[in-house]
Amino acid sequence: MHEMSLAINIVEIACQTAKQNSAKKINSIEVEVGKLAGVLEDSLAFCFHAARNETLAENAELNIISVPGKGHCGDCDKSFETDTFFTLCPHCQGFSVDILEGKDLKIKSINVD
Repeated sequence: MHEMSLAINIVEIACQTAKQNSAKKINSIEVEVGKLAGVLEDSLAFCFHAARNETLAENAELNIISVPGKGHCGDCDKSFETDTFFTLCPHCQGFSVDILEGKDLKIKSINVD
């Protein structure tokens, strides 16, 4: 379950950032999780609750924003949502599809006191 290592990294980054800004505690952490990132959001939330123990984020909430996958077809120059890396263009059935969004996991904000 790689969600545990992701959760630990999220907490470590948030705590390091909070300390650098002289914060006493972390109230919430907002992350964007791409639908194509290979992350199970429920598992990430579960692991976050364990990873935050005995840190500045001990009582913090994890707010997950799902980012849909977005592809762009090089054949017909149209963009579209997708839930898979290997897809045909729904407009022209072309194979020249580049994935533009939905592959990343990003910490968007950290709310601290």
